[in-house]
Amino acid sequence: MQSERRSRTAPRPIGSLRFSPINAVLLGVGLAAITAGYVLLARGSTVAAPLLLVLGYVVLVPLGIIL
Repeated sequence: MQSERRSRTAPRPIGSLRFSPINAVLLGVGLAAITAGYVLLARGSTVAAPLLLVLGYVVLVPLGIIL
């Protein structure tokens, strides 16, 4: 009977991505940082805009995918 129970759930392949609430939060914060960066860039900010864009693209979005 145990083999029947085990066969109901499909095994996960090694290296598969599993998204949790922390992934959604990090991706959301990354998207917000990128959006704010482009808004500030349109307004002429030359310091805060690039920092937010780099933070979003290089740090938050990859962390949201990896974690």
